[in-house]
Amino acid sequence: MKKILRNIIVETVSLWVIDMLFTGIAFTSMSSMITTAVILALLNSTVRPVLKIMTVPVSILTLGFFSLIVNAVVLVLAFSLSEGAYIDSFFTAFIASIILAFVNGAVEGLFKD
Repeated sequence: MKKILRNIIVETVSLWVIDMLFTGIAFTSMSSMITTAVILALLNSTVRPVLKIMTVPVSILTLGFFSLIVNAVVLVLAFSLSEGAYIDSFFTAFIASIILAFVNGAVEGLFKD
């Protein structure tokens, strides 16, 4: 339970950072940002691993680049499932997913046990 809550907090902080950096990403309220963070945390723990396994051959051929596409797809899916969250294009999602990975790593570093 503690890990799930930590993941949601990390995702919320990360979404707030990319919201500040990109004009193509918007949230109608803080609650919609938290809802998106919950959805993103759930997708990252369920759907993303399955997609990563299914796309191993393509990821190997593209030297890992395709895993960035998978991350962007998961981000677009999270935004589409969350009411009050808006992302304008797949390109924005792609760049945002790269930055999201860096921010997640930095914020998770603050929560190290």
